[in-house]
Amino acid sequence: MTTVHTWTQARNVLCVRLDNMGDVLMSTPAIRALKTSVPGRRITLLASDSGAALAPYLPEVDDTLVYNAAWVKNGGGYPGDGRAMVAELHERGFDAAVIFTVYSQSALPAALMCHFAGIPLALAHSRENPYHLLSHWVKEIEPAQLIRHEVQRQLDLVATVGAACSDVGLSLATRGSDRRSLQAILRDLQVAPDGQWIVVHCGASAASRCYSPERYARVISQLADSGCQVLLTGSAQEKPLIESVIRQCTARKHVFDLTGKLGLGEFACLIEDARLLISNNTGPVHIAAAVQTAVVDLYALTNLQHTPWNVPHRLLYHDVPCKNCYSSVCTQGTNACLEGVDPQAVVDAALEMLSPNENGPACLDSFNRQESVRARPAIQLGKP
Repeated sequence: MTTVHTWTQARNVLCVRLDNMGDVLMSTPAIRALKTSVPGRRITLLASDSGAALAPYLPEVDDTLVYNAAWVKNGGGYPGDGRAMVAELHERGFDAAVIFTVYSQSALPAALMCHFAGIPLALAHSRENPYHLLSHWVKEIEPAQLIRHEVQRQLDLVATVGAACSDVGLSLATRGSDRRSLQAILRDLQVAPDGQWIVVHCGASAASRCYSPERYARVISQLADSGCQVLLTGSAQEKPLIESVIRQCTARKHVFDLTGKLGLGEFACLIEDARLLISNNTGPVHIAAAVQTAVVDLYALTNLQHTPWNVPHRLLYHDVPCKNCYSSVCTQGTNACLEGVDPQAVVDAALEMLSPNENGPACLDSFNRQESVRARPAIQLGKP
């Protein structure tokens, strides 16, 4: 293998994103920039089980490696064998690696794997000096100096090695076979086939980002009473949660339970064909952004950087002193940043999104105009 010395020579590139599905989706514009900036470049994605599930739907990704890293919180299984993965990376002879992380993560464990695998070029953000673990080090300055949307953070990273693209939308290509199987499922449930439905996703990977079942039930009941078809989604593990929501609904005629019935491809088609998604801040929000379905996002104030990217949306939250806590479980035990949102406000936002005025649906927040904000003690997302 001939060692490459510049990024324009790098044809076989490894993209490392080891956390969750939504994080992979928010990295797809940067991956696209890498793919298109050098003719003939091949992209391999190294991701957790959760993130790698997206690979068949990402046109920019040519191949996928699965690794559940012990140093990253992700939705994958038991941590993988690092020595075996280093051997695999070495065998594949990558010219370069780009390590994508949120600013609270360290890129150095992944950089060490790439170093041991003999990958000559490696790019990442790092707060501490990586010395020879990274050939291209971008000093970590978040959150002290600025805070960016996660998508912009990764675009800025790859721009340092000359990778850019005009299309900065999230990537997810739905498939006809998934849509046909989805339609069969909806027929069995007697969902009207005109696509005039609202998808409501009540779960999230972190308890701190979950609006309560009782409040969701009030939202769903009002929407169902208005004649909307409301389709509830979730994993098989979230079945008890969805059953609790449905039990508390006062109107169930137009409410349909799809929990555990959909594969990822079918789920993406369902969101793409929906008029609106109502969800906690979790992976389905980023799927909706990728397929350009409007979102009402119950946005827990755990962090600022993961709002829906470049898609019409409304952010609903209750301002609290403890915002930007980055906690998976509410440190106050109240989930006040979500529980302070009145269900009527959720219904009103949904109806507004379904009936846009002459200026179109709800505007994008500032992060979706590729802006950064200077760090400050209190960050305002904008009123819901």
